[in-house]
Amino acid sequence: MLGSVDFVSIPSRDPDRARAFYVDTLGLRPDENARYEFSCGSTCFCIWQPERIGWEWAPQKNGHIAFHVEDVAAERAELEAKGVEFAGETFDTGVCHMAFFADPDGNDCMLHSRYAPRT
Repeated sequence: MLGSVDFVSIPSRDPDRARAFYVDTLGLRPDENARYEFSCGSTCFCIWQPERIGWEWAPQKNGHIAFHVEDVAAERAELEAKGVEFAGETFDTGVCHMAFFADPDGNDCMLHSRYAPRT
C-alpha cells in the first residue's frame, strides 16, 4: 500500500542554477544536510543530473509540479517581478486557478489554488 510521496526529483544540467531558482526565486527551504535538496511544505525536492547515471537528458514535461499558493495572481506578479516567465494567462478551471511556468532547465511547474470546496 502506498503512503505519502517521499520526494520529487527535478532533472537539471546545472544543479547550482536550479538550486538558486528553487531556493532564492521560489523561496523553498534548503536542506542543511544536502546541498541539492530543499522542502516545500512537507515535500522534499531533489535536484539530480540524469546524465551522471547514463540516462539521456530531458526536462520533465507535462507532469507539472503544482505549488499551492493562496493567491495565484499575487504570487504570479511577485515571481514575474523576479524574472519568471509564465506561459499564457492564468487558467481558471471552474474549481481552481493555475499559472504555468518552467524552471531554468525547462521543467514544467505551476502555481495552483483551489477556490471551490471539494465535494
